[in-house]
Amino acid sequence: MTGRSLTLKALALSLVVFASPVLPVAADTTGKASIEDFSKIRIGGTDVSQSTLDNGLQVVVIPDRRAPIVTHMVWYRVGAADEEPGKSGLAHFLEHLMFKGTKNTPEGEFSKMVAQVGGQENAFTSQDYTAYFQQVAKEHLEMVMGYEADRMSNLILTEKQVNPERDVVLEERSQRVDRSPAARLSETFDQVLFPNSPYGIPVIGWKDEIQSLNKDDAIAFYDKYYTPNNAILIVAGDVTSEDVLDLAKKTYGKVEQRAEPGPRDRPHVQIVPGNREVSLQSDQVAQPSLQHGWIVPSSTTAEPTESEALEVLSDILGGGVNSRLYQELVIEGEMATSAGAWYQSTALDDTRLILYTSPKDGVSLEELEKKALSIVNDLLENGVTAEEVERSKRSMLASAIYAQDKQDVLARIFGTALTTGGSVDKVQTWPARVAKVTPEQVQAVAQKYLTETSVASYLMPAAQAENVE
Repeated sequence: MTGRSLTLKALALSLVVFASPVLPVAADTTGKASIEDFSKIRIGGTDVSQSTLDNGLQVVVIPDRRAPIVTHMVWYRVGAADEEPGKSGLAHFLEHLMFKGTKNTPEGEFSKMVAQVGGQENAFTSQDYTAYFQQVAKEHLEMVMGYEADRMSNLILTEKQVNPERDVVLEERSQRVDRSPAARLSETFDQVLFPNSPYGIPVIGWKDEIQSLNKDDAIAFYDKYYTPNNAILIVAGDVTSEDVLDLAKKTYGKVEQRAEPGPRDRPHVQIVPGNREVSLQSDQVAQPSLQHGWIVPSSTTAEPTESEALEVLSDILGGGVNSRLYQELVIEGEMATSAGAWYQSTALDDTRLILYTSPKDGVSLEELEKKALSIVNDLLENGVTAEEVERSKRSMLASAIYAQDKQDVLARIFGTALTTGGSVDKVQTWPARVAKVTPEQVQAVAQKYLTETSVASYLMPAAQAENVE
């Protein structure tokens, strides 16, 4: 499998992982564990190391010796939000083109070698980063490092390669976005939620702008951003820091800096007045749904303690079957088939907190929305209980343990954080910060950010649209 075919699938996974530094859980399963116990957890363990090669490449090693395998990732501090106006989709397009071969490696050889040793590979692009990874038996680590280092500096492209690949991207957009009412509405929702911010532009790009991308655009983007001083190598698995560093010097250490990308200053999202609603009706929609979104700070832009409090807030509000939204809308009220909330904490700029729900048959979107917002208003007026905060913190911190069971997820947690303004220490000490969140802090961030007018979206079957209007 290649990164091309799985890019959007990986993006969907990214949203789940990046909503929190840990994986979501459906229920509190840790009743006997104390918050103090969890607060001592260091994400990735005590042997995580970091260093920097002479060419600026940051190297992070996460030893995990439970199986003789390694997850090898290279993350670039560039994503769709770094594209120039009119060039939307370029970061994702280049991700496709990175599989076209180099001066030293014919097209397809890298993927073929990974497959021959029974490994897996993938690549993905987000608003803030682009990453490539392979998972192989540990004895093949040097091989994948050599190939990845090669395409960090030696990519070659021809019109014969670029033009058909652009058609592949256009077809990908057609299948995953243009033919999906939910995906089309999601693009509209992001545009309205993030005025003036590149986060409102789809990662895959607008169709007409994808059509205009060419070889020169791709090479210019590659030369500016795919340089070792703009990249992070993350290796998780059955390795030692010393061994990885030796191999990194042997492979990536030969790659010269080609550019200095400079600061990542993007236009800031603006808060505009008035009610903002988007809706889409389609014969393809079988189950209506609604969501509300608020602009909130990310872990990078937040004041101290705010990001952690927002994470606890979103968990109490809609983080699982014990959340207020699920209990009151799905279990007790029997109005909805699903309900929840999530907060995308990992982002370079201000980000979002989303509430979503879908009605049961016979319940209107208007009725369900009114009830969902009343739950939010009750939290704003009356705050949260100490018991709710303790339960959410235990659940979230328990997830920190579960997340470490998957080597690739662990590597992704560090990669997303390090490409969005975080640090190794900030990732590792996340449990200690969450453990200190108080009910007062949760209510404070709710009153500070959820009292702003939210942006609403409504996805409806064609037959129901008339009733809602």
